[in-house]
Amino acid sequence: MMQERNNNIQGQNDSGDNRILLIGPPNVGKSVIFNYMTGLGVGVANYPGTTIEYTQGSINLNGEEYEFIDVPGTYTLEATNEAEEVAVEMLSDEPEAVVCVLDGSNLESSLYLLLQVLEYDLPTLAVINKMDLAEKEGRKIDIQCLSETLDLPVLPAVAVDEEGLEKIPGLIQNVLEKSIGSNEDKKKDFNPGAAKSDDTATWARAEHLYSKAVKRKEGEEEQESWGYKLVKPWPGLPAAVLFLAVIFGLVVGVGMGLRQYLLMPVIEGFMIPLLESVVSTLLSPSFFKRVLIGEYGFLVKGLEWPFGLVLPYVFTFYIALTLLEDSGYMPRLGVLLDGIMEKIGLGGSNIIPLMLGYGCGIPGIMATRNFSTRKQRIIVSGAISLAVPCIAQTGAFIALLSEGSLLLVPAIFLFSLLIIMTAGVLLERILPGERPVTPMEIPPLLRPRVDVVFKKVFVRIKRFMVNGELPLILGIGAAALLFESGIMEIVGAALSPVVTGWLHLPEEVAVPLMLGVFRRELTVLPMLEMDLNSLQLFTGAVLGLLYVPCIAVVAVLTSEFNLKMALGVLFITTAMAFALGGAVANLGALFI
Repeated sequence: MMQERNNNIQGQNDSGDNRILLIGPPNVGKSVIFNYMTGLGVGVANYPGTTIEYTQGSINLNGEEYEFIDVPGTYTLEATNEAEEVAVEMLSDEPEAVVCVLDGSNLESSLYLLLQVLEYDLPTLAVINKMDLAEKEGRKIDIQCLSETLDLPVLPAVAVDEEGLEKIPGLIQNVLEKSIGSNEDKKKDFNPGAAKSDDTATWARAEHLYSKAVKRKEGEEEQESWGYKLVKPWPGLPAAVLFLAVIFGLVVGVGMGLRQYLLMPVIEGFMIPLLESVVSTLLSPSFFKRVLIGEYGFLVKGLEWPFGLVLPYVFTFYIALTLLEDSGYMPRLGVLLDGIMEKIGLGGSNIIPLMLGYGCGIPGIMATRNFSTRKQRIIVSGAISLAVPCIAQTGAFIALLSEGSLLLVPAIFLFSLLIIMTAGVLLERILPGERPVTPMEIPPLLRPRVDVVFKKVFVRIKRFMVNGELPLILGIGAAALLFESGIMEIVGAALSPVVTGWLHLPEEVAVPLMLGVFRRELTVLPMLEMDLNSLQLFTGAVLGLLYVPCIAVVAVLTSEFNLKMALGVLFITTAMAFALGGAVANLGALFI
Protein backbone atom coordinates (compact mmCIF):
# COMPACT_ATOMS: atom_id res chain seq x y z
CA MET A 1 0.00 0.00 0.00
CA MET A 2 2.85 2.38 0.84
CA GLN A 3 4.54 1.89 -2.54
CA GLU A 4 1.22 2.46 -4.35
CA ARG A 5 0.67 5.75 -2.51
CA ASN A 6 4.24 6.83 -3.13
CA ASN A 7 3.75 6.31 -6.87
CA ASN A 8 0.58 8.39 -6.61
CA ILE A 9 2.32 11.37 -5.07
CA GLN A 10 5.31 11.00 -7.37
CA GLY A 11 2.95 11.25 -10.31
CA GLN A 12 1.79 14.63 -9.06
CA ASN A 13 5.21 15.95 -8.11
CA ASP A 14 8.37 14.29 -9.42
CA SER A 15 10.45 15.40 -6.46
CA GLY A 16 10.26 17.18 -3.16
CA ASP A 17 12.02 20.27 -4.56
CA ASN A 18 11.07 23.45 -2.67
CA ARG A 19 9.34 21.40 -0.01
CA ILE A 20 10.30 21.74 3.64
CA LEU A 21 8.74 19.34 6.12
CA LEU A 22 7.82 20.12 9.73
CA ILE A 23 7.78 16.83 11.60
CA GLY A 24 7.42 15.82 15.24
CA PRO A 25 5.26 13.93 17.75
CA PRO A 26 1.64 14.98 18.45
CA ASN A 27 1.09 17.90 20.84
CA VAL A 28 4.69 19.08 20.59
CA GLY A 29 3.83 22.59 19.40
CA LYS A 30 4.29 22.09 15.64
CA SER A 31 1.13 24.05 14.83
CA VAL A 32 2.41 27.08 16.77
CA ILE A 33 5.69 26.99 14.84
CA PHE A 34 3.84 26.44 11.55
CA ASN A 35 1.54 29.42 12.13
CA TYR A 36 4.50 31.60 13.11
CA MET A 37 6.36 30.66 9.92
CA THR A 38 3.49 30.86 7.43
CA GLY A 39 1.03 33.41 8.84
CA LEU A 40 -2.48 33.12 7.44
CA GLY A 41 -1.64 31.74 4.00
CA VAL A 42 -2.34 28.09 4.85
CA GLY A 43 -4.46 25.27 3.49
CA VAL A 44 -5.46 21.73 4.43
CA ALA A 45 -5.26 18.78 2.03
CA ASN A 46 -5.71 15.03 2.10
CA TYR A 47 -2.66 12.94 1.31
CA PRO A 48 -3.37 10.93 -1.88
CA GLY A 49 -4.99 7.58 -1.21
CA THR A 50 -5.61 8.27 2.50
CA THR A 51 -7.94 10.08 4.87
CA ILE A 52 -4.96 11.75 6.56
CA GLU A 53 -4.92 15.54 6.39
CA TYR A 54 -1.87 17.77 6.48
CA THR A 55 -1.46 21.53 6.63
CA GLN A 56 0.57 23.39 4.04
CA GLY A 57 1.68 26.98 3.55
CA SER A 58 4.53 28.92 2.02
CA ILE A 59 7.62 30.61 3.42
CA ASN A 60 10.18 32.89 1.81
CA LEU A 61 13.85 32.19 2.41
CA ASN A 62 16.34 34.62 0.92
CA GLY A 63 13.95 35.57 -1.87
CA GLU A 64 12.92 32.00 -2.77
CA GLU A 65 9.49 30.52 -2.06
CA TYR A 66 9.25 27.14 -0.33
CA GLU A 67 6.24 24.96 0.36
CA PHE A 68 6.10 24.41 4.14
CA ILE A 69 4.24 21.23 5.16
CA ASP A 70 3.13 20.32 8.68
CA VAL A 71 3.38 16.52 8.61
CA PRO A 72 0.78 14.61 10.70
CA GLY A 73 2.11 14.10 14.23
CA THR A 74 3.92 10.82 14.76
CA TYR A 75 6.01 9.26 17.52
CA THR A 76 7.95 6.95 15.19
CA LEU A 77 8.56 6.19 11.50
CA GLU A 78 7.73 2.51 11.87
CA ALA A 79 4.63 2.91 9.62
CA THR A 80 2.24 1.08 11.96
CA ASN A 81 -0.67 3.41 11.12
CA GLU A 82 -1.72 5.76 8.33
CA ALA A 83 -0.23 8.88 9.95
CA GLU A 84 3.18 7.20 10.23
CA GLU A 85 2.92 5.88 6.67
CA VAL A 86 2.26 9.38 5.36
CA ALA A 87 5.23 10.77 7.31
CA VAL A 88 7.50 8.07 5.84
CA GLU A 89 6.27 8.72 2.31
CA MET A 90 6.74 12.47 2.60
CA LEU A 91 10.31 11.94 3.79
CA SER A 92 10.90 9.46 0.97
CA ASP A 93 9.79 12.09 -1.54
CA GLU A 94 13.16 13.87 -1.11
CA PRO A 95 12.15 17.23 0.41
CA GLU A 96 14.66 20.07 0.43
CA ALA A 97 14.91 20.08 4.22
CA VAL A 98 13.29 18.87 7.44
CA VAL A 99 12.51 20.77 10.63
CA CYS A 100 12.18 18.15 13.36
CA VAL A 101 10.44 19.42 16.51
CA LEU A 102 11.41 17.64 19.74
CA ASP A 103 9.61 17.69 23.09
CA GLY A 104 11.97 19.02 25.76
CA SER A 105 9.84 17.47 28.51
CA ASN A 106 9.92 14.01 26.83
CA LEU A 107 13.23 14.28 25.06
CA GLU A 108 14.28 10.63 24.95
CA SER A 109 11.37 9.48 22.75
CA SER A 110 11.74 12.60 20.58
CA LEU A 111 15.43 11.80 20.04
CA TYR A 112 14.37 8.36 18.82
CA LEU A 113 12.16 10.02 16.17
CA LEU A 114 14.96 12.44 15.22
CA LEU A 115 17.43 9.57 14.72
CA GLN A 116 14.93 7.87 12.42
CA VAL A 117 14.53 11.11 10.43
CA LEU A 118 18.31 11.49 10.12
CA GLU A 119 18.51 8.08 8.46
CA TYR A 120 16.96 9.71 5.37
CA ASP A 121 20.14 11.82 5.01
CA LEU A 122 18.25 15.07 4.46
CA PRO A 123 19.25 18.61 5.54
CA THR A 124 17.75 18.75 9.04
CA LEU A 125 17.19 21.34 11.74
CA ALA A 126 16.22 20.15 15.23
CA VAL A 127 14.03 22.44 17.35
CA ILE A 128 13.67 21.45 21.01
CA ASN A 129 10.39 22.96 22.16
CA LYS A 130 9.04 23.22 25.74
CA MET A 131 12.44 24.12 27.16
CA ASP A 132 10.65 25.96 29.96
CA LEU A 133 8.94 22.73 31.04
CA ALA A 134 12.23 20.86 31.02
CA GLU A 135 13.68 23.50 33.35
CA LYS A 136 10.68 23.30 35.67
CA GLU A 137 11.08 19.54 35.85
CA GLY A 138 14.68 19.96 36.92
CA ARG A 139 16.37 18.96 33.67
CA LYS A 140 19.16 20.89 31.97
CA ILE A 141 19.58 20.07 28.27
CA ASP A 142 23.06 20.58 26.81
CA ILE A 143 22.18 22.01 23.38
CA GLN A 144 25.80 22.25 22.25
CA CYS A 145 26.45 18.62 23.14
CA LEU A 146 23.46 17.46 21.06
CA SER A 147 24.43 19.68 18.13
CA GLU A 148 28.04 18.46 18.07
CA THR A 149 27.14 14.81 18.55
CA LEU A 150 24.46 14.81 15.85
CA ASP A 151 26.33 17.24 13.56
CA LEU A 152 23.30 19.44 12.93
CA PRO A 153 21.93 22.73 14.32
CA VAL A 154 19.80 22.33 17.45
CA LEU A 155 17.58 25.25 18.49
CA PRO A 156 16.03 25.59 21.97
CA ALA A 157 12.55 27.15 21.90
CA VAL A 158 9.41 27.96 23.85
CA ALA A 159 6.92 28.10 20.97
CA VAL A 160 3.94 29.31 23.00
CA ASP A 161 5.91 32.47 23.87
CA GLU A 162 7.61 32.59 20.42
CA GLU A 163 11.01 32.30 22.11
CA GLY A 164 13.66 31.18 19.62
CA LEU A 165 11.25 30.98 16.67
CA GLU A 166 12.73 34.05 14.97
CA LYS A 167 15.96 32.04 14.39
CA ILE A 168 14.26 29.22 12.46
CA PRO A 169 14.28 30.84 8.95
CA GLY A 170 18.00 31.66 9.18
CA LEU A 171 18.90 28.17 10.43
CA ILE A 172 16.87 26.53 7.66
CA GLN A 173 18.72 28.70 5.15
CA ASN A 174 22.03 27.60 6.69
CA VAL A 175 21.27 23.87 6.42
CA LEU A 176 20.09 24.35 2.84
CA GLU A 177 23.28 26.18 1.86
CA LYS A 178 25.45 23.61 3.63
CA SER A 179 23.83 20.80 1.67
CA ILE A 180 24.17 22.36 -1.79
CA GLY A 181 27.64 20.93 -2.49
CA SER A 182 26.75 17.33 -1.70
CA ASN A 183 23.08 17.38 -2.62
CA GLU A 184 23.41 15.77 -6.05
CA ASP A 185 25.57 12.92 -4.75
CA LYS A 186 23.06 12.28 -1.98
CA LYS A 187 20.16 12.13 -4.43
CA LYS A 188 22.03 9.66 -6.65
CA ASP A 189 22.52 7.33 -3.71
CA PHE A 190 19.08 7.98 -2.19
CA ASN A 191 16.98 4.84 -1.84
CA PRO A 192 13.71 5.26 0.12
CA GLY A 193 13.27 1.51 0.25
CA ALA A 194 16.65 0.85 1.83
CA ALA A 195 16.64 -0.98 5.16
CA LYS A 196 16.76 1.30 8.16
CA SER A 197 18.67 0.75 11.37
CA ASP A 198 17.45 -1.82 13.86
CA ASP A 199 14.87 -0.28 16.21
CA THR A 200 16.65 -1.65 19.27
CA ALA A 201 19.92 -0.06 18.19
CA THR A 202 18.18 3.25 17.48
CA TRP A 203 16.57 3.24 20.93
CA ALA A 204 19.91 2.45 22.51
CA ARG A 205 21.50 5.40 20.73
CA ALA A 206 18.62 7.68 21.78
CA GLU A 207 19.09 6.60 25.40
CA HIS A 208 22.83 7.22 25.17
CA LEU A 209 22.29 10.70 23.68
CA TYR A 210 19.78 11.51 26.41
CA SER A 211 22.06 10.43 29.24
CA LYS A 212 24.93 12.36 27.68
CA ALA A 213 23.10 15.64 27.03
CA VAL A 214 20.57 15.84 29.86
CA LYS A 215 21.58 16.55 33.42
CA ARG A 216 19.15 16.15 36.31
CA LYS A 217 19.05 18.77 38.99
CA GLU A 218 18.89 17.80 42.62
CA GLY A 219 15.31 17.46 43.83
CA GLU A 220 13.83 16.55 40.44
CA GLU A 221 12.21 13.43 41.85
CA GLU A 222 10.26 15.48 44.38
CA GLN A 223 9.07 17.87 41.67
CA GLU A 224 7.75 14.96 39.59
CA SER A 225 6.30 12.94 42.47
CA TRP A 226 2.67 14.02 42.15
CA GLY A 227 2.72 13.50 38.41
CA TYR A 228 3.72 9.88 38.95
CA LYS A 229 1.44 9.28 41.93
CA LEU A 230 -1.63 10.13 39.85
CA VAL A 231 -1.03 7.20 37.47
CA LYS A 232 -0.97 4.65 40.30
CA PRO A 233 -4.15 3.02 41.68
CA TRP A 234 -3.54 4.81 44.97
CA PRO A 235 -4.08 7.73 45.12
CA GLY A 236 -4.75 7.89 41.36
CA LEU A 237 -8.17 6.21 41.25
CA PRO A 238 -9.75 8.14 44.16
CA ALA A 239 -8.26 11.34 42.74
CA ALA A 240 -9.73 10.52 39.30
CA VAL A 241 -13.20 9.97 40.77
CA LEU A 242 -12.90 13.26 42.67
CA PHE A 243 -11.62 15.22 39.65
CA LEU A 244 -14.31 13.89 37.31
CA ALA A 245 -17.06 14.49 39.88
CA VAL A 246 -15.90 18.08 40.36
CA ILE A 247 -15.69 18.64 36.61
CA PHE A 248 -19.15 17.13 36.06
CA GLY A 249 -20.54 19.29 38.83
CA LEU A 250 -18.96 22.42 37.39
CA VAL A 251 -20.18 21.71 33.86
CA VAL A 252 -23.74 21.09 35.07
CA GLY A 253 -23.79 23.72 37.83
CA VAL A 254 -22.14 26.59 35.98
CA GLY A 255 -24.02 25.70 32.79
CA MET A 256 -27.36 25.76 34.61
CA GLY A 257 -26.42 29.04 36.27
CA LEU A 258 -25.60 30.67 32.93
CA ARG A 259 -28.81 29.27 31.47
CA GLN A 260 -31.20 30.26 34.29
CA TYR A 261 -29.77 33.57 35.40
CA LEU A 262 -28.21 35.06 32.28
CA LEU A 263 -29.09 33.62 28.89
CA MET A 264 -32.73 32.54 29.25
CA PRO A 265 -33.86 35.75 31.02
CA VAL A 266 -32.36 37.79 28.19
CA ILE A 267 -33.73 35.53 25.45
CA GLU A 268 -37.22 34.96 26.91
CA GLY A 269 -37.62 38.32 28.62
CA PHE A 270 -36.29 40.58 25.89
CA MET A 271 -35.26 39.06 22.55
CA ILE A 272 -38.21 36.74 21.84
CA PRO A 273 -40.93 39.29 22.81
CA LEU A 274 -39.18 41.84 20.60
CA LEU A 275 -39.06 39.44 17.63
CA GLU A 276 -42.69 38.39 18.11
CA SER A 277 -43.74 42.03 18.25
CA VAL A 278 -41.85 42.90 15.06
CA VAL A 279 -43.15 39.87 13.13
CA SER A 280 -46.74 40.46 14.32
CA THR A 281 -46.51 44.08 13.18
CA LEU A 282 -45.11 43.19 9.75
CA LEU A 283 -47.11 40.04 8.97
CA SER A 284 -50.77 39.17 9.18
CA PRO A 285 -51.74 35.68 10.44
CA SER A 286 -50.43 33.25 7.83
CA PHE A 287 -48.42 30.07 7.27
CA PHE A 288 -45.20 32.06 7.02
CA LYS A 289 -45.89 33.89 10.29
CA ARG A 290 -46.51 30.60 12.11
CA VAL A 291 -43.25 29.22 10.72
CA LEU A 292 -41.41 32.20 12.22
CA ILE A 293 -43.07 32.51 15.65
CA GLY A 294 -45.48 29.56 15.94
CA GLU A 295 -45.20 26.47 18.15
CA TYR A 296 -41.92 25.46 16.47
CA GLY A 297 -41.20 29.03 15.40
CA PHE A 298 -37.86 29.37 13.62
CA LEU A 299 -37.06 32.69 15.29
CA VAL A 300 -38.26 31.62 18.74
CA LYS A 301 -36.84 28.11 19.07
CA GLY A 302 -33.86 29.07 16.91
CA LEU A 303 -32.80 31.39 19.73
CA GLU A 304 -34.04 29.47 22.75
CA TRP A 305 -32.73 25.97 22.03
CA PRO A 306 -29.25 26.53 20.55
CA PHE A 307 -28.24 29.59 22.60
CA GLY A 308 -30.30 29.36 25.78
CA LEU A 309 -30.31 25.60 26.42
CA VAL A 310 -27.25 24.15 24.65
CA LEU A 311 -24.56 26.86 24.50
CA PRO A 312 -24.01 27.31 28.28
CA TYR A 313 -23.14 23.63 28.70
CA VAL A 314 -20.95 23.67 25.58
CA PHE A 315 -19.02 26.61 27.01
CA THR A 316 -18.42 24.99 30.41
CA PHE A 317 -17.56 21.60 28.88
CA TYR A 318 -14.90 23.09 26.60
CA ILE A 319 -13.32 24.87 29.56
CA ALA A 320 -13.20 21.55 31.45
CA LEU A 321 -11.82 19.65 28.43
CA THR A 322 -9.12 22.25 27.82
CA LEU A 323 -8.07 22.16 31.49
CA LEU A 324 -7.80 18.36 31.33
CA GLU A 325 -5.64 18.60 28.21
CA ASP A 326 -3.37 21.45 29.24
CA SER A 327 -2.78 20.14 32.75
CA GLY A 328 -1.46 16.84 31.37
CA TYR A 329 -4.09 14.92 33.33
CA MET A 330 -5.92 13.28 30.41
CA PRO A 331 -3.09 10.83 29.52
CA ARG A 332 -2.87 9.94 33.23
CA LEU A 333 -6.56 9.11 33.19
CA GLY A 334 -5.86 6.86 30.22
CA VAL A 335 -3.13 5.01 32.15
CA LEU A 336 -5.48 4.49 35.10
CA LEU A 337 -8.22 3.12 32.85
CA ASP A 338 -5.91 0.93 30.77
CA GLY A 339 -6.95 -2.25 32.58
CA ILE A 340 -10.64 -1.55 32.02
CA MET A 341 -10.10 -0.49 28.41
CA GLU A 342 -8.19 -3.73 27.77
CA LYS A 343 -11.39 -5.69 28.43
CA ILE A 344 -12.98 -4.09 25.38
CA GLY A 345 -10.00 -4.50 23.07
CA LEU A 346 -8.53 -1.06 23.60
CA GLY A 347 -5.73 0.60 25.52
CA GLY A 348 -5.59 3.56 27.84
CA SER A 349 -4.38 5.80 25.00
CA ASN A 350 -7.71 5.24 23.23
CA ILE A 351 -9.48 7.26 25.93
CA ILE A 352 -8.54 10.52 24.19
CA PRO A 353 -10.73 10.04 21.05
CA LEU A 354 -13.59 8.96 23.32
CA MET A 355 -13.18 12.14 25.38
CA LEU A 356 -13.11 14.19 22.19
CA GLY A 357 -16.34 12.44 21.15
CA TYR A 358 -18.06 14.00 24.16
CA GLY A 359 -17.28 17.34 22.53
CA CYS A 360 -18.17 16.28 19.00
CA GLY A 361 -18.25 12.85 17.38
CA ILE A 362 -16.49 14.03 14.21
CA PRO A 363 -13.05 14.89 15.69
CA GLY A 364 -13.37 11.86 17.97
CA ILE A 365 -13.77 9.51 14.99
CA MET A 366 -11.06 11.30 13.00
CA ALA A 367 -8.65 11.01 15.94
CA THR A 368 -8.72 7.21 15.54
CA ARG A 369 -6.56 7.59 12.44
CA ASN A 370 -3.47 7.25 14.64
CA PHE A 371 -4.56 3.80 15.87
CA SER A 372 -2.40 0.97 14.60
CA THR A 373 -5.25 -1.44 13.74
CA ARG A 374 -8.55 -1.15 11.95
CA LYS A 375 -10.15 -3.17 14.75
CA GLN A 376 -9.32 -0.43 17.28
CA ARG A 377 -10.69 2.23 14.94
CA ILE A 378 -13.98 0.38 14.46
CA ILE A 379 -14.50 -0.24 18.19
CA VAL A 380 -13.90 3.39 19.18
CA SER A 381 -15.77 4.89 16.20
CA GLY A 382 -18.67 2.50 16.82
CA ALA A 383 -18.81 3.45 20.52
CA ILE A 384 -18.80 7.16 19.68
CA SER A 385 -21.54 6.75 17.08
CA LEU A 386 -23.68 4.58 19.33
CA ALA A 387 -23.64 6.00 22.84
CA VAL A 388 -21.21 8.90 23.31
CA PRO A 389 -23.36 12.05 23.48
CA CYS A 390 -21.79 15.12 21.91
CA ILE A 391 -21.74 18.27 24.00
CA ALA A 392 -24.83 19.73 22.29
CA GLN A 393 -26.70 16.52 23.05
CA THR A 394 -25.34 16.57 26.61
CA GLY A 395 -26.69 20.09 27.07
CA ALA A 396 -30.06 18.90 25.81
CA PHE A 397 -30.03 15.96 28.27
CA ILE A 398 -29.22 18.23 31.20
CA ALA A 399 -31.96 20.67 30.22
CA LEU A 400 -34.50 17.86 29.76
CA LEU A 401 -33.72 15.61 32.71
CA SER A 402 -33.29 18.40 35.23
CA GLU A 403 -37.00 19.06 34.68
CA GLY A 404 -37.69 15.79 36.50
CA SER A 405 -34.76 15.20 38.84
CA LEU A 406 -31.06 16.04 38.85
CA LEU A 407 -30.40 12.37 39.67
CA LEU A 408 -31.55 11.49 36.15
CA VAL A 409 -28.60 13.43 34.69
CA PRO A 410 -25.81 11.17 36.02
CA ALA A 411 -28.11 8.17 35.42
CA ILE A 412 -28.15 8.74 31.65
CA PHE A 413 -24.35 9.02 31.55
CA LEU A 414 -23.94 5.82 33.56
CA PHE A 415 -26.34 4.15 31.12
CA SER A 416 -24.22 5.50 28.26
CA LEU A 417 -21.06 4.06 29.84
CA LEU A 418 -22.72 0.66 30.27
CA ILE A 419 -23.73 0.58 26.60
CA ILE A 420 -20.23 1.63 25.48
CA MET A 421 -18.55 -1.11 27.52
CA THR A 422 -21.06 -3.76 26.41
CA ALA A 423 -20.64 -2.80 22.75
CA GLY A 424 -16.85 -2.81 23.15
CA VAL A 425 -16.82 -6.32 24.67
CA LEU A 426 -19.03 -7.65 21.85
CA LEU A 427 -16.97 -6.00 19.10
CA GLU A 428 -13.74 -7.23 20.69
CA ARG A 429 -15.03 -10.81 20.43
CA ILE A 430 -16.64 -10.48 16.99
CA LEU A 431 -14.00 -8.55 15.07
CA PRO A 432 -10.83 -10.37 13.99
CA GLY A 433 -7.39 -9.20 15.07
CA GLU A 434 -5.38 -8.77 18.24
CA ARG A 435 -5.12 -5.71 20.46
CA PRO A 436 -1.66 -4.22 19.97
CA VAL A 437 0.32 -2.72 22.82
CA THR A 438 0.05 1.04 22.33
CA PRO A 439 2.59 3.11 24.28
CA MET A 440 1.34 6.31 25.87
CA GLU A 441 3.54 9.30 26.44
CA ILE A 442 2.88 10.97 29.80
CA PRO A 443 3.47 14.74 29.69
CA PRO A 444 4.44 16.67 32.82
CA LEU A 445 1.69 17.76 35.18
CA LEU A 446 1.31 21.51 34.67
CA ARG A 447 -0.73 24.48 35.77
CA PRO A 448 -2.77 25.50 32.69
CA ARG A 449 -2.06 28.99 31.39
CA VAL A 450 -5.12 31.23 31.43
CA ASP A 451 -4.31 32.89 28.10
CA VAL A 452 -3.80 29.55 26.33
CA VAL A 453 -7.00 28.10 27.82
CA PHE A 454 -8.93 31.18 26.70
CA LYS A 455 -7.60 30.90 23.15
CA LYS A 456 -8.42 27.19 22.89
CA VAL A 457 -11.94 27.63 24.28
CA PHE A 458 -12.54 30.55 21.92
CA VAL A 459 -11.44 28.50 18.89
CA ARG A 460 -13.60 25.54 19.95
CA ILE A 461 -16.67 27.70 20.57
CA LYS A 462 -16.15 29.40 17.22
CA ARG A 463 -15.95 26.00 15.51
CA PHE A 464 -19.03 24.80 17.39
CA MET A 465 -21.02 27.85 16.26
CA VAL A 466 -20.38 26.87 12.64
CA ASN A 467 -20.48 23.07 12.87
CA GLY A 468 -22.99 22.69 15.70
CA GLU A 469 -25.26 25.69 16.16
CA LEU A 470 -25.81 26.47 12.46
CA PRO A 471 -27.03 22.93 11.56
CA LEU A 472 -29.18 22.96 14.71
CA ILE A 473 -30.83 26.23 13.67
CA LEU A 474 -31.42 24.86 10.15
CA GLY A 475 -32.97 21.74 11.69
CA ILE A 476 -35.32 23.91 13.74
CA GLY A 477 -36.32 25.70 10.55
CA ALA A 478 -37.10 22.34 8.94
CA ALA A 479 -39.14 21.40 12.02
CA ALA A 480 -41.20 24.56 11.74
CA LEU A 481 -41.97 23.90 8.08
CA LEU A 482 -42.87 20.23 8.66
CA PHE A 483 -45.04 21.04 11.67
CA GLU A 484 -47.00 23.90 10.12
CA SER A 485 -47.50 22.01 6.83
CA GLY A 486 -49.15 19.10 8.66
CA ILE A 487 -46.53 16.53 7.65
CA MET A 488 -45.57 15.98 11.27
CA GLU A 489 -49.14 15.06 12.16
CA ILE A 490 -49.25 12.42 9.41
CA VAL A 491 -45.92 10.92 10.50
CA GLY A 492 -47.00 11.03 14.13
CA ALA A 493 -50.12 9.03 13.35
CA ALA A 494 -48.04 6.44 11.45
CA LEU A 495 -45.56 6.02 14.29
CA SER A 496 -48.18 6.16 17.02
CA PRO A 497 -48.28 2.39 17.70
CA VAL A 498 -44.53 2.37 18.40
CA VAL A 499 -44.31 5.72 20.19
CA THR A 500 -47.35 5.38 22.41
CA GLY A 501 -47.69 1.60 22.62
CA TRP A 502 -44.05 0.51 23.05
CA LEU A 503 -42.27 3.63 24.30
CA HIS A 504 -45.22 4.92 26.40
CA LEU A 505 -44.55 8.45 25.14
CA PRO A 506 -46.93 11.05 23.68
CA GLU A 507 -47.66 10.85 19.97
CA GLU A 508 -45.90 14.22 19.52
CA VAL A 509 -42.54 12.48 20.09
CA ALA A 510 -42.72 11.44 16.43
CA VAL A 511 -41.72 15.04 15.62
CA PRO A 512 -38.27 14.91 17.26
CA LEU A 513 -37.71 11.41 15.83
CA MET A 514 -37.83 12.93 12.37
CA LEU A 515 -35.62 15.87 13.35
CA GLY A 516 -33.00 13.69 15.05
CA VAL A 517 -31.72 12.65 11.63
CA PHE A 518 -30.43 16.22 11.15
CA ARG A 519 -29.04 16.73 14.66
CA ARG A 520 -29.17 14.22 17.52
CA GLU A 521 -30.06 16.84 20.12
CA LEU A 522 -33.23 17.61 18.15
CA THR A 523 -34.50 14.21 19.27
CA VAL A 524 -34.41 15.56 22.83
CA LEU A 525 -35.07 19.31 22.80
CA PRO A 526 -38.72 19.24 21.59
CA MET A 527 -39.59 16.99 24.56
CA LEU A 528 -39.01 20.02 26.80
CA GLU A 529 -42.32 21.37 25.52
CA MET A 530 -44.21 18.18 26.54
CA ASP A 531 -45.64 17.34 29.95
CA LEU A 532 -43.60 14.20 30.73
CA ASN A 533 -43.12 12.34 33.99
CA SER A 534 -39.69 11.22 35.23
CA LEU A 535 -39.87 7.79 33.58
CA GLN A 536 -40.90 9.32 30.27
CA LEU A 537 -38.09 11.86 30.52
CA PHE A 538 -35.53 9.09 31.04
CA THR A 539 -37.06 6.98 28.26
CA GLY A 540 -36.84 9.97 25.93
CA ALA A 541 -33.21 10.52 26.92
CA VAL A 542 -32.35 6.85 26.22
CA LEU A 543 -34.09 7.13 22.87
CA GLY A 544 -32.15 10.31 22.04
CA LEU A 545 -28.83 8.85 23.26
CA LEU A 546 -28.96 5.80 21.00
CA TYR A 547 -30.87 7.26 18.05
CA VAL A 548 -29.29 7.68 14.61
CA PRO A 549 -26.07 9.74 14.45
CA CYS A 550 -26.46 13.11 12.78
CA ILE A 551 -25.84 13.43 9.05
CA ALA A 552 -22.33 14.86 9.55
CA VAL A 553 -21.21 11.82 11.59
CA VAL A 554 -22.63 9.45 8.97
CA ALA A 555 -20.66 11.33 6.30
CA VAL A 556 -17.45 11.03 8.35
CA LEU A 557 -18.00 7.29 8.90
CA THR A 558 -18.43 6.87 5.14
CA SER A 559 -15.23 8.78 4.33
CA GLU A 560 -13.14 7.20 7.11
CA PHE A 561 -14.37 3.63 6.52
CA ASN A 562 -17.02 2.94 3.88
CA LEU A 563 -20.73 3.32 3.13
CA LYS A 564 -21.44 -0.22 4.34
CA MET A 565 -20.22 0.60 7.84
CA ALA A 566 -22.12 3.91 7.92
CA LEU A 567 -25.37 2.17 6.93
CA GLY A 568 -24.68 -0.57 9.48
CA VAL A 569 -24.28 2.03 12.23
CA LEU A 570 -27.55 3.68 11.17
CA PHE A 571 -29.42 0.38 11.37
CA ILE A 572 -27.88 -0.72 14.69
CA THR A 573 -28.38 2.62 16.45
CA THR A 574 -32.00 2.92 15.32
CA ALA A 575 -32.83 -0.65 16.36
CA MET A 576 -31.13 -0.26 19.76
CA ALA A 577 -32.79 3.11 20.40
CA PHE A 578 -36.29 1.64 20.02
CA ALA A 579 -35.46 -1.70 21.66
CA LEU A 580 -33.74 -0.31 24.77
CA GLY A 581 -36.00 2.75 24.98
CA GLY A 582 -39.03 0.47 25.05
CA ALA A 583 -37.36 -1.86 27.54
CA VAL A 584 -36.72 1.06 29.92
CA ALA A 585 -40.31 2.29 29.54
CA ASN A 586 -41.93 -1.11 30.11
CA LEU A 587 -39.65 -2.26 32.92
CA GLY A 588 -39.96 1.11 34.63
CA ALA A 589 -43.74 0.91 34.45
CA LEU A 590 -43.63 -2.28 36.52
CA PHE A 591 -42.09 -0.41 39.45
CA ILE A 592 -44.11 2.80 39.30
